[in-house]
Amino acid sequence: MSVEKLMNTSPRSGGNQQFGAYLCDDETTQQLVPILGEREWDSNQVKTGGIESAIRTLATIGSPQFLLVDLSNSIDPEEDINALAEVCEPGTMVITIGKLNDVSFYRSMIAAGVQDYLVKPVSTDQLREAFLAAEHTLRAPAEVAESPEEENKEKVISFIGVRGGVGASTLATNTAWILANEKNQKTALVDLDMYFGTGALTFDLEPGRGLTDALENPSRVDGLFIERAMIKESDNLSILGSEAPLNDPSYTDPAALQHLLVEMRNNFKNVILDLPRGIVADYPMLISETDEVVLVSDLSLSATRDVVRFIAFCKSVAPQVKIRVLINKSNGPTLVEVSKKDFEATIEQPVDWEIPNEPKLMIQVAKSGKILSQSAKHSKVSKIIHTMCDDICGGTSEDEKGGFLKKIGLAKG
Repeated sequence: MSVEKLMNTSPRSGGNQQFGAYLCDDETTQQLVPILGEREWDSNQVKTGGIESAIRTLATIGSPQFLLVDLSNSIDPEEDINALAEVCEPGTMVITIGKLNDVSFYRSMIAAGVQDYLVKPVSTDQLREAFLAAEHTLRAPAEVAESPEEENKEKVISFIGVRGGVGASTLATNTAWILANEKNQKTALVDLDMYFGTGALTFDLEPGRGLTDALENPSRVDGLFIERAMIKESDNLSILGSEAPLNDPSYTDPAALQHLLVEMRNNFKNVILDLPRGIVADYPMLISETDEVVLVSDLSLSATRDVVRFIAFCKSVAPQVKIRVLINKSNGPTLVEVSKKDFEATIEQPVDWEIPNEPKLMIQVAKSGKILSQSAKHSKVSKIIHTMCDDICGGTSEDEKGGFLKKIGLAKG
């Protein structure tokens, strides 16, 4: 059940107050005062102590309809949000505020079921808009709820590294593994680098000639052919790639490539394309057959330029495609030639995810013989990749804790 549907159908069994706030500073309280007057909310419901106080208090008195909680003093905000979910009632609209200005943290809060997260200092206008948005969500959940068809729709997701070495292949393989082995969705990883692809190698598998055979004999490609040509990493993850000889130049018929992708979509819930940037211009249909493109970049000047070019190209050949931008190795010693603010201004859209440079972690992962999501599942990098998977394909892993509203629904409903 979606978060929106849960909010719409779960009754609130207690908590007669319409509003409650648990704040950590007087400045935020002062910004809230005008809204209390506008909505005729009781100022006595504004308490001090932040989220820890909220957890203790709401465990005994029940939660209000609208809840404003300050995370500033929290040592582990995500764990505290989980604890808050246990004491709140279904349908509670939780707005959080805090000092951390980080896109990944914001997304983790939204993924947990929080209505909004605002960065301090907050203004009266920001708070007013947040409450209005929460009110709208309560009154018209059907407007934002995905239809069953959209939720179950097969997806093709392309990962493109705008420069060499930015980690697009690593992200593609980890995404495919998470969707297959943690979300239990039938997933295909297609490594379109026929000469130097690492998709199979990452899992210590031989790529074979599956991709080459599929493109040389498109008339043979059907469900049975795909099953035989692909290498299985697990019951839900299959890999299609090749290791073509370097002295064997080949030309791929665009029609063969398109037919392959159509068949892949028919046989898998998710198709992850590890797409070398060099072939994108020659085969624009790769973009037109894609539902979402993830452009992987660093903060170098050349990468900034090429993200702009790729965005323009994708929009020209497939205006419907959703374009996401991920900055990898964001704090590398030689890669930060452009600030994140200038990067976003230049590409004219916000960065969706940002992964820090963790060279020691990556060395440790390489020595383990497993991919990052297996060997360092609880690392910050892995958590960001999991958030990316949730953002792209929805839902959470089965072994992860349920979202905020899901949890309060189970706890109270």
